[in-house]
Amino acid sequence: MAAPKYKLESLKHTTILSAYLVVVWGLYRLIFRFPDEIEEFVIKPLLWLIPVFYFVSKERQGLSSLGVTLKKLFPAIYSALALGGLFVLEAVIVNYIKHKGFDFSANIGSGAFLSSFWLSFPTAVTEELTFRGYIFTRLWKDFNSEWLANIITTCVWTLIHIPITFFVWKLDATAAITYLVLTSIFAVGSAFIFARTKNIFSSILLHILWEWPIILFR
Repeated sequence: MAAPKYKLESLKHTTILSAYLVVVWGLYRLIFRFPDEIEEFVIKPLLWLIPVFYFVSKERQGLSSLGVTLKKLFPAIYSALALGGLFVLEAVIVNYIKHKGFDFSANIGSGAFLSSFWLSFPTAVTEELTFRGYIFTRLWKDFNSEWLANIITTCVWTLIHIPITFFVWKLDATAAITYLVLTSIFAVGSAFIFARTKNIFSSILLHILWEWPIILFR
């Protein structure tokens, strides 16, 4: 039996968007370097969200199809806080292993936490609307499998974070692998709670809380 036309269209859009992000954002990381504020508040929203909204419009869907809703708002908050707490614990463990003891001064004392925490808001909105709101939800409907959609979304999510590890942060192999593992764990958790709540705010809040392990890792 042939797949429904709307499923083929959705899968096509998801594939195009994923390939576009991997190539365009990878080239951007390789070629350009602007202040973080410009990247997260201006460049990333333009490059990421314009295609998302274009496909949503072409599919004749609304923002609710991305999980933009007030339904299940409190469960979304509770779920994000609970899983976010585990990420904070993860951050502490990573910090301990990295420094062979607890050393938070290099990351928090220098003001890195406050700067990264502030920038995490536009980053979280852009990235979660794109990945959990659009890519994950479409793949879930296309394949009728939450975990298959989660795994595929996580793979694309991890792939798109590879350029920053080498082109921007210039991490060595061990540090890069550790960072990408943390990134993958977050992606699985973000899609998981989004699937439970159908509210993108859960993923956005979790993304903001996720800054703890990333800041303490760096």
